[in-house]
Amino acid sequence: MSDDIPKHKTWLERLSTVFNGEPKDREALIELLRDAVDRQLLTAELLAMIEGVMQVSEMQARDIMIPRMQMTVIKADSTLDDILPIISESGHSRFPVVGENRDKIIGILLAKDVLKYVFNDKAGNFDINNIIRPTAFVPESKRLDSLLRDFRRTRNHLAIVVDEYGGIAGLVTIEDVLEQIVGEIEDEFDLEEDQEFIRKHNDLNYTVNALTTIEEFNEYFSADLSDEDFDTIGGLVLHKLGHMPKRGETTKIGPYHFTVLNADSRRIRLLRMTINL
Repeated sequence: MSDDIPKHKTWLERLSTVFNGEPKDREALIELLRDAVDRQLLTAELLAMIEGVMQVSEMQARDIMIPRMQMTVIKADSTLDDILPIISESGHSRFPVVGENRDKIIGILLAKDVLKYVFNDKAGNFDINNIIRPTAFVPESKRLDSLLRDFRRTRNHLAIVVDEYGGIAGLVTIEDVLEQIVGEIEDEFDLEEDQEFIRKHNDLNYTVNALTTIEEFNEYFSADLSDEDFDTIGGLVLHKLGHMPKRGETTKIGPYHFTVLNADSRRIRLLRMTINL
């Protein structure tokens, strides 16, 4: 009978076994899909997405969350004048609203709910307590595939991550989850090609393109940062951090406090800089 069994299955025959309980493990499935890419039956981009989906099913909220101390938050007693610069400089659309400290989150503020007070001349009637929305809390161990289903079902785009003791561990957004599948998602605050290298917001706060040369930075700010080992501000910040950072990570170089606003898997793209006097 063995003579009747083909020695080499076609790719389609091998793929059909996936739906009949074979291959037996994930590695074998990935190998089969990579073979499909080699045969140009799948694109490399599609394979990367499939692998991302598989990875999401194994990851937890703690793996991708923005840590508690790196969250951009708004205080519950903030005025409209306090809030608008935070929205403008961060580029985010949703913000945890905190009470006495970051462990007491009382709601979520949407930027669009704030802006209607600006454009409709209702600034005098602004009260943050009237527009904050309920907070979704998830445990650190929440699986990302389950979290994505929750986001779709509840139409929430942000959840606060809590640790086993009920303390605030960080936050996670629907964009963070989707980026594990499709890669970096460009948003309204991602770097534009024609953006100026240094943008001044006020005397102490600036947005800095990571490709700004250290020489240009020193000239602009009358600074004396060393350009002996690195050519750009992004390179200097990356060296100081010691790893490829995620959005929101911070470091201090001399009197300059840098926050990563935009980065991908290869380089830092955009920084917020505050001068500490």
